[in-house]
Amino acid sequence: MTAGQHTPPGAGAGRPAGHAPTPPVALTIAGSDSGGGAGIQADLATFAALGVHGASAVTAVTVQDTTGVHGVHALPVDVVLAQVDCVLADLAPTVVKVGMLGEARLALAVARLAAAGRLPRLVVDPVLVSTSGHSLAAYGVTQALRDHLLPHAVLVTPNTDEAAALLDVGPARSVDEQADQAQALRALGATTVVVTGGTVRTAAGADRVDVLAQAAGTHVFRSSEIATDNDHGTGCTFASAAAAFLARGESTRDAVLSARGFVRHALRTSAGWRLGAGRGPVAHTRTTFLDPPASTLTSPLTSQGAPR
Repeated sequence: MTAGQHTPPGAGAGRPAGHAPTPPVALTIAGSDSGGGAGIQADLATFAALGVHGASAVTAVTVQDTTGVHGVHALPVDVVLAQVDCVLADLAPTVVKVGMLGEARLALAVARLAAAGRLPRLVVDPVLVSTSGHSLAAYGVTQALRDHLLPHAVLVTPNTDEAAALLDVGPARSVDEQADQAQALRALGATTVVVTGGTVRTAAGADRVDVLAQAAGTHVFRSSEIATDNDHGTGCTFASAAAAFLARGESTRDAVLSARGFVRHALRTSAGWRLGAGRGPVAHTRTTFLDPPASTLTSPLTSQGAPR
């Protein structure tokens, strides 16, 4: 080392030459799924599969398996916030993903952190109902998310039912309605919104449709449906994969495309599994996947020749 140079505290200490670089850090604020298919468990497994170090703040403990949610125990708001403060102070995550918040008081508290600029590159997955139909949000959560948290997000990832609930309208019945709802949610302040889970019937069966809305326009991503009942945790996995790709430096649009590929690979991998008596989990066990994004991208939706 030449004169005037110095080594930062801890830098290189005990590291052999050629040591792997430090991974980016993502924080998930979400509920625990005792069955391991969704929530914190899905988030952390997805982060790890994509080379991102995952930190967590648990908001609630669910009594859950593949057949449904059998109970929910919300953690005190101050305990959740203490977890968040601890991680932010020590690990400095570059991306924060928010899932199940459960109670309006917690949603408002997390929104205050976001408003203070403490939740970088915020990804919001507005978890309101489980795959099995169990409500995961108490009274007032939907309004708190819509009015106070979504405006601070770089990406919001509702499915069609969640988008409808946030807008207090019926679920989209067409791709055009799905696009309109994505843009309506973006108009609330979020930078990017992707409404997932649309369906278009075809002669061959069905296509699954996700619609991405940004200020520059609206794009439709359409892929053939993967036949499987093992789809528990797809929403959590998609949102956490998008967060991981953001942490790795991808643009928001590219992160959404990469997350779609990751989830489709996960669905194909777990399609033949036999885990549990109900809707089994998507796979979080593979670290490689292949689903060329270009094959899923249609032309931008347009209205009278202008991007929507």
